[in-house]
Amino acid sequence: MKTFYVTTPIYYPNDVPHIGHAYTTVLADVLARWHKINGYDVFFLTGTDEHGLKLQRSAEKAGKTPKEFVDEMVPIFKKYWGLLDIQYDRFIRTTDPDHEELVGRVFERLHEKGYVYKGKYSGWYCVSCEKFYSEGEYVEKDGQKLCPIHNKPLEWVEEETYFLKLSAMQDEILHLIEEGNIIKPESYAREVANRIKKEGLRDLSVARPKSRVYWGVELPFDKDFVAYVWIDALLNYLTGVGYLRDNSRFEKYWPSAHHIIGKDILWFHSAIWFSVLRMLGVAPPKMLVVHAYIVNRGLKMGKSTGNVVMIDDLLERYGSSDAVRYLLMRLLNLEKDVEFDQNLLDSIYNGELADTYGNLVRRAGVLALRRLNGEVVKAGLDESLGSLATGVISRTQQLMGELKIAESLSLSFDLLREANAYLNRTQPWSSEDPNKPLYNVLEAIRISTNLLYPVMPKTSEIVSRSLGFEIIPPPNLAYGQTQLFKVKDAPILFKKV
Repeated sequence: MKTFYVTTPIYYPNDVPHIGHAYTTVLADVLARWHKINGYDVFFLTGTDEHGLKLQRSAEKAGKTPKEFVDEMVPIFKKYWGLLDIQYDRFIRTTDPDHEELVGRVFERLHEKGYVYKGKYSGWYCVSCEKFYSEGEYVEKDGQKLCPIHNKPLEWVEEETYFLKLSAMQDEILHLIEEGNIIKPESYAREVANRIKKEGLRDLSVARPKSRVYWGVELPFDKDFVAYVWIDALLNYLTGVGYLRDNSRFEKYWPSAHHIIGKDILWFHSAIWFSVLRMLGVAPPKMLVVHAYIVNRGLKMGKSTGNVVMIDDLLERYGSSDAVRYLLMRLLNLEKDVEFDQNLLDSIYNGELADTYGNLVRRAGVLALRRLNGEVVKAGLDESLGSLATGVISRTQQLMGELKIAESLSLSFDLLREANAYLNRTQPWSSEDPNKPLYNVLEAIRISTNLLYPVMPKTSEIVSRSLGFEIIPPPNLAYGQTQLFKVKDAPILFKKV
């Protein structure tokens, strides 16, 4: 059986997740569900990144130990992923014993191979990013050096550290990024390659002295230091599928690894992560899928910028996890930032979900129950609707393979709109024989609903149960294959905002 291993970044549990987190996580869940229904053995990993100075300070501010703090935050993340119907296979925490053990073993290996060496470091550091910024990377304003992402003052840090010899990997990693066809869309691969050509791949400080950062995984070869949180975090992708613990499991899933990330963490997930894997003798992930942001007032969402849109607000406004999932995927753009616009979301929700899909399901269900006692048998196929449906099935599979989810959703709604128009033209409510038009409308609904299933699983199940059909793998879909619809209900799927 073919496998599909999909991951989200692991999130800092220093605050409640918002729609920026949901954007990435829903995308990963949609891809997991799409592959699962297409017959793949799927493993979906998400979780929380629980070490480092940022969380240490958040905990101190709250008057708690870091472990107490993260133990209180993790159930909140799990609650929101439950509310959005995220079906992960493991929720990994960097404080999990198997992960901490792996981090120690990896550092030991890298040290033994000569890739980790001791030195001194000085530089401008952003606590929120947990990274150093060199000249040209930070922003200068009123004499202050600011983080380009969080717009917060950087801190000058001088200390002993351990470095990772990234410079030894430069030529291999540049070749891999330019020729490996791993980073999607390709514009992001060019961005990383250009940066390596311009700056080189500099050795990276991968340890923090315990005197400053005590909250982390202790280095096995020097108890006075903890692992740099970013290396600790990236290794979760290996822990999740049993690296160094369960070889058969690792060999089963790792070759199909798809990392889903936002563009802000591209450098860590490409130049640095690919280097670490190469040092360990592990192949790179099959694909690194990078998306742009949902921005609010032109800025990336974040607590520090005060422009966060909460998941609760969307769930309350649109009434269901499926509606929120649909809206996020309908906005999805891998290459360009998308401005959060409540009016636009309302318009999509009302026009597409309530009017086009919900209204059609309701009308077709009511007519089938009233005119045919719920039993609609296979009748003459409408050539135009059938031809459109066949094209939509084929093209949707192609688009999903190309990660063009928003475009694939538009296709399903083209079919639903045409079915609405067909219903209005044929007027089965006044026809002597309403079976044929209703059969064709129900077939169009069935095919659209099947294709929408990974994005709107609960709605798809309600529609399939109500109208009497099954959710089947997309390659098995064909217009006119249903012999009989036994309609039980005419559900109201979405109430207008």
